[in-house]
Amino acid sequence: MIREERIISRIAVELKLAAPQIAKAVALLDEGNTVPFVARYRKEITEGMDDEQLRLLAEKLSLYRNLEKTREDIVRILTELAVLTPELAAAIAAAATATELEDIYRPHRPKKRTRATIAREKGLELLAEALLNGIECPESEARNYLHAENGVPTVEDALAGARDIIAEKLADEMLPRREIRKLIFERGLITSSGGKDAQESSFEIYYNFSEPLRKVQPHRVLALNRGEKEGFLAVKISFPDEAAIAVLGKYYLKEHFSVATQLEITGAIKDGWKRLLFPSLEREIRGEMTERAEEQALKIFKINLKDLLLAAPVSGKRVLGLDPGYRSGCKLACVDETGKLLETVVIYPTPPLNRKEAAATVVKGLIKKYNLNLVAIGNGTACRESEEFIAEVISELDLPVEYTVVSEAGASVYSASILGKAEFPELDVAERSAVSIARRIQDALAELVKIDPKAIGVGQYQHDVNQKRLQESLDGVVENCVNQVGVDLTTASAPLLARVAGINKTIAANIVAYREENGRFAAKTELKKVAKLGPASFRQCAGFLRIPEAINYLDRGAVHPESYAVAEELMTLLAISPADLGNPQAIPEINVEAVAAKLNVGVPTLRDILAEFKRPGRDPREAAPKPIFKKGVLHLEDLAAGMELDGVVRNVVDFGAFVDIGVHQDGLIHISQLSEKFVRHPLDVVQIGDVLRVRVLDVDVKKKRIALTCLTKQDF
Repeated sequence: MIREERIISRIAVELKLAAPQIAKAVALLDEGNTVPFVARYRKEITEGMDDEQLRLLAEKLSLYRNLEKTREDIVRILTELAVLTPELAAAIAAAATATELEDIYRPHRPKKRTRATIAREKGLELLAEALLNGIECPESEARNYLHAENGVPTVEDALAGARDIIAEKLADEMLPRREIRKLIFERGLITSSGGKDAQESSFEIYYNFSEPLRKVQPHRVLALNRGEKEGFLAVKISFPDEAAIAVLGKYYLKEHFSVATQLEITGAIKDGWKRLLFPSLEREIRGEMTERAEEQALKIFKINLKDLLLAAPVSGKRVLGLDPGYRSGCKLACVDETGKLLETVVIYPTPPLNRKEAAATVVKGLIKKYNLNLVAIGNGTACRESEEFIAEVISELDLPVEYTVVSEAGASVYSASILGKAEFPELDVAERSAVSIARRIQDALAELVKIDPKAIGVGQYQHDVNQKRLQESLDGVVENCVNQVGVDLTTASAPLLARVAGINKTIAANIVAYREENGRFAAKTELKKVAKLGPASFRQCAGFLRIPEAINYLDRGAVHPESYAVAEELMTLLAISPADLGNPQAIPEINVEAVAAKLNVGVPTLRDILAEFKRPGRDPREAAPKPIFKKGVLHLEDLAAGMELDGVVRNVVDFGAFVDIGVHQDGLIHISQLSEKFVRHPLDVVQIGDVLRVRVLDVDVKKKRIALTCLTKQDF
């Protein structure tokens, strides 16, 4: 109990919230409630904690519970070893991080066979202790430990063994270790040079690189790690030996020691520092730097993914999806307004075949046959040639047809997946990819949930971070977005349903099977007939599901079934009917606090019900920027410094934002060019999907690099 109170108190401080508020939220999560459910339907209990706060709480709760378990394990082990002193116990209790606990435990950790353990086996530990106690004549004392049969034939052998023991001791000692670690972070440098495989590469800027540890940016840490892993870089931490040796001297050298003893201990200090302590601290520090950099990368990836998933859907468009290619041709997929596949075709307008006329005839025929009004082109290989081709075809049609370039990241992953094969068993991989490209412009969220979030590619160095943490973090973002938007129970795919709070893959498949067997759901209560969807699952998921044409008007929106009675009482009190729902002017203003008390309901719940009355089933994506649709095409070679263009933000990283300006190659707005004011981080001023007015600063056609500056954010 005391342990849990300590955890809750610490989380409360870090999240800047009250401990009782944290305790209530923890209790709800421990009961098995999902984050989306607690955030939306238990606001009275959590005092309005949102999904991001709750996910951060859940992460910290797991972290600190594991930390407490480690603390208890160390106490148990040291007790069994009979070395737990009151001072050690106090230090263990006060340790705030895993590193601090590791420092305490390190001297007592079972070790492999080392030079120090071999010296101890030879009986030299007492000699080492004598040196540290300041004996007058080390050589005379060492003669007492000479045993030829034990491998200590000479005085130097005895003293060397004693130095090995001292070297290991100082490398493990908690206090000097902490002091030097702090100094390295404050005064150390991280440096890199060209590695054994150094050549022209994206890591060239790091071939002669040096920066203070305290200043190095997270993205640089990950770049250095990757360059080192791929053999392009040799990376190390630099710190002056004399500074570390001076710190160790404070702990092990005393003024009254004889010169001879000081020389022996100094030799042990130098050896222990270079051979044991520094390599150990270098690994630790680089590990900590990587961990911090990964956390930053995860943060950016989560924000970018959320912005991408919550992109404005393009409704009412019949779309031609185009997956570009060269030798294998361009795959086309026609879908109607609902995303239903109408037809797939392969054309060859690009090199090496260049059958443009035949391809144009096919495209024009499909557009007319299915009344298509939008072409979505994947931004992969042969995108530029495909864009030129489509722009030319559109110019020849006297029809309201436009095109846009769509990020196809992850489309190939979906098309080759078990899910893709199950959805379209008759199509080949590239044709499935074309379907995915077409659908993601219609509803990015519904389509992208079918793809592993890691494959969507809107982060920085996502393949270099802890993959388990990445998966957990991104899955949380997807779950938040799906539940924030809500899901149409009558049409949603199994992958989309599986992201709804309280529904797993098995239940999602059962919902689809039930729907196929019994027809569309008429009411949310019908969910209770679905196999394996019990009362607990129903409570978690019911509020996030929608039945647009349900007889019960409350089943159409986000009011939870547990609040239907309150909603109906409120309608009676307001003297409104279901016909008034969706008309904000028809909903009278009320004293929310007074009415909440009268209806015996929480104020947050009542506010949410009122919001639903005004805008039933509101889609939060409606406010997001719409995609840019085009009819003409621009080439990289057409760009020149000074040109002004509109572009869409495709990715945001620590050092800037990548913007699609319609030339196949995204341009970079460096953080220094995002605003005339100081920008701490690009995400403070832009996000994925933003439409920006930009000016070209520089173009490097050979390296395919475009430097941009931001003029204004367009509101289209």
